[in-house]
Amino acid sequence: MAKLIKKPLLTPLRVILSSILILIILVWGTWLLIDGRDMDILDPKGLIASQQQWLIIGTALLSLVVILPVYTMLGMFAWKYRATNAKAKYTPNADNNHLLEAIWWGIPIIIIAALSVVTYVTSHQLDPQKRLYDDSGRSVNVQVVALQWKWLFIYPDYGIAAVNDLRMPVGIPVNFEISAEAPMSAFWIPRLGSQVYAMNGMSSSLSLQADEAGEYIGRNSNINGEGYSLMDFKVSAVPEAQFDTWTKATKKSMSAEGRYLDFATYKKELVKPSKDNPAVYYQLKDDKLYKKIMQQFMPEHQYGGGH
Repeated sequence: MAKLIKKPLLTPLRVILSSILILIILVWGTWLLIDGRDMDILDPKGLIASQQQWLIIGTALLSLVVILPVYTMLGMFAWKYRATNAKAKYTPNADNNHLLEAIWWGIPIIIIAALSVVTYVTSHQLDPQKRLYDDSGRSVNVQVVALQWKWLFIYPDYGIAAVNDLRMPVGIPVNFEISAEAPMSAFWIPRLGSQVYAMNGMSSSLSLQADEAGEYIGRNSNINGEGYSLMDFKVSAVPEAQFDTWTKATKKSMSAEGRYLDFATYKKELVKPSKDNPAVYYQLKDDKLYKKIMQQFMPEHQYGGGH
């Protein structure tokens, strides 16, 4: 009677196929978990956010070139060189295998080179200091001050200011100057782009553009005290004509109400810590308000802006 040959339960091919199946299950399961959920960074509505989305996806896919083979070989090697496998050859002094040398040195070199190119290009392309303008050379300037625990938005060219309400014209870049009179905060509109820190005595720059009309959420992504979780603000991206109407109507109505914002009013009404603040609007009485806020923390220097 012929002796039956017992086949091993796991072979390299089965390990590879099993790893691929597990990966498919994980991807499918992750998709089921996130499907229908609101994930801002994966649903960009602006020029900068769209470019960052592709950077995130591309980097993640590139990392899989390393992760998948490593974990696949980890399983294969653990099985092949297990203590009960007497057929596995133990060759600790094996060398001069040029193919293996090329694989474990060549692949990392290619990946690092690719990441270097991506890093160089995107560091310049997505530099937050880089000011944006539309085809006609237009942009909107907004000065941002992080307070405890609210945001002040100053529109120096329109003579108005708002608390916790940011309006942007669709298709026209907005160039932000960002500072703080509070513990360090982080200014972030996930659907529109980059996060930039807001620190007192320092002015950071950021340029964003909304490509679709809608209402978005802005956040403070840096924990800075008990009111941190409520330090959100509304972002409204509206057509240019609607934006112009809003700026004019706000200035007119605040003037009629006598609601003006200068440095004295700022210190009296806004600096005091408060949580869950509703939107409040002002006519800007002092167009150098942002400069004066900065100079509180650097009195011996003359603030020049953008640095």
